[in-house]
Amino acid sequence: MSESPPSLHLADASATEALGAVLAQWLAARGAGLVTLQGDLGAGKTTLVRGLLRALGASGPIRSPSYTLLEPYQLGGLRVLHMDFYRLQSPDELENLGLRDDPPEQSIWLVEWPERAGELLPPPDLALKLSNAAEGRTAELACAAAGRPALDRLLHAAKL
Repeated sequence: MSESPPSLHLADASATEALGAVLAQWLAARGAGLVTLQGDLGAGKTTLVRGLLRALGASGPIRSPSYTLLEPYQLGGLRVLHMDFYRLQSPDELENLGLRDDPPEQSIWLVEWPERAGELLPPPDLALKLSNAAEGRTAELACAAAGRPALDRLLHAAKL
């Protein structure tokens, strides 16, 4: 993984959703991939996912998978799985989610609290870490080398 860019300042929830929309373009072009989202409670992980899903065409309420662990979406030709592992007691609980039927090579995985999955997740295509800042939040992005040029272009075009 390489930094792409090292850090972005997101002034508010709208800026966080805008970053999600940029990431939606990147993921739609790829058609599949694993994105991990780390950060404290309230850091903006679900807000970013909401912006991403809306940009992919989701309408209606976008629920946090905090209690269900998984919220699936079929958006056009894309299968998107939004997961939140905060409440996992053990990585073994992932077996009950049926993730083998939707591997990240064939669908888009958006995983909050990935560290709770232990070693069961493959390496991410994009790892995001969101942190609360004095004003707004900070997003750190680490991208697999193959996807970095396209992501850098999209971030630059969006002025993020």
